[in-house]
Amino acid sequence: MIKTIIIDDEPLARMVIAEYLQPQEDIELVAECGDGFEGAKMIQQMRPDLIFLDIQMPKLTGFEMLEILDEMPNVIFTTAFDEFAIKAFEKNAIDYLLKPISKNRFEQALTKFRNNHQGNITKETSAKLEAVREEETLERIVVKNGSQIKIIPVQQVLFLEAYDDYVKIHTKDGMFLKNKTMSSFEKQLDPKQFVRVHRSFIAKVDQLAKIEPMEKESYIATLLTGEKINISKSGYARLKQIIGL
Repeated sequence: MIKTIIIDDEPLARMVIAEYLQPQEDIELVAECGDGFEGAKMIQQMRPDLIFLDIQMPKLTGFEMLEILDEMPNVIFTTAFDEFAIKAFEKNAIDYLLKPISKNRFEQALTKFRNNHQGNITKETSAKLEAVREEETLERIVVKNGSQIKIIPVQQVLFLEAYDDYVKIHTKDGMFLKNKTMSSFEKQLDPKQFVRVHRSFIAKVDQLAKIEPMEKESYIATLLTGEKINISKSGYARLKQIIGL
């Protein structure tokens, strides 16, 4: 049996999907969740083969929920996105159901899933999801700290630092680790506020207090907090364009 979870904050949307799933003899609906926090918890517990996931939810969006999972499930998105966003999904071959969901379109999505279910498509889905995410401007960062989930508005970020396969997110409340690449953050953060000043650092412009030259055309920046970060030659050139040095 294909274990399935529905995650959507709209009761009517959950009801429609559950109704469409009822005659599917090879699918077992194991849970329905009304928000991303509950959804993440149930995915960890039930380890479903497939989830139907709403994107625009309060508290935690569908994208943000997927980022904190230890294992990526197979996903069929349910969305009320506009045409531009839908084209992004089509471009990256992530399946979606546009609300209101028609039964015919629902059946097509299930057929697509069944045709790929025997293979491992979760890594492909994860990569495509990241490609879609990079087209958005990041407004907050969701991190998992043990069993706790913390939402960090980008306004609270002081700077970002590369750390092996993770990124250290430095804030006034402390440092948090995110399993994500610096390149992804560079693409998603507002370029007027955040600048990749070094392969290991992304600086927040309004946190810079002083920039001093170092050897070999490199620089060092002192932040308002007193912390120091390295600036490369190319990073300095990017920074100059933003702050008008």
